[in-house]
Amino acid sequence: MPQRPFPPWMRVDRQPDGLPTGVMTPPRWLRRELAERGGAFSWFIEASPKARHGRREVRVFWALADPEQNAYVGSSGTHGTRWPHVRQIGAVERHRLQVRRGRIIATEAEVCYYVTSLAPEQADAKALLALARGHWGIENRLHHVRDVTFEEDRSQMRSGAVAHTFAACRNLAIGLLRSSGASNVAAALRTYAARPADAALLVLATGLVW
Repeated sequence: MPQRPFPPWMRVDRQPDGLPTGVMTPPRWLRRELAERGGAFSWFIEASPKARHGRREVRVFWALADPEQNAYVGSSGTHGTRWPHVRQIGAVERHRLQVRRGRIIATEAEVCYYVTSLAPEQADAKALLALARGHWGIENRLHHVRDVTFEEDRSQMRSGAVAHTFAACRNLAIGLLRSSGASNVAAALRTYAARPADAALLVLATGLVW
């Protein structure tokens, strides 16, 4: 469990096992001071209704738009220069539960922090959580496939433009497989490796669409 909650004035109601059940409203005086500075705050709790693939997740996201905090962010770093486009700072507390036969056998918790140039009226805590999850969707659907399925990190090609060329070929292959409806790129590669005629047809048919 995180030892330093963020924001520090946001108390979380928890079950005996530490899982969050709700977020308490900050004290009235703090809400008044924040409003006087032109700030705002929001929070959102997302919990998967049931376990999928033996895992269930609970997430709590806080978003704080405080002009004073925004002006301070970055100013304490090595260069001492504030970040001019920061509009909100936030944090997400993630709980991953391993479930077997309806029982929780293990839990894992982590906290990640965010800064964004989106104003509160553009994205509240719920929207920011969706954006954060969308980023990991890109990571899982593209970078993980390139690094693991295509073993790009282990490639020894370094000379000239060979590395860039093969990276473009990998992206093309991933795009072709995704456009054909493949949800598992590794499985699709094995299928087309055993059926070269179907692989050639996929390339030619996609070319006609373009």
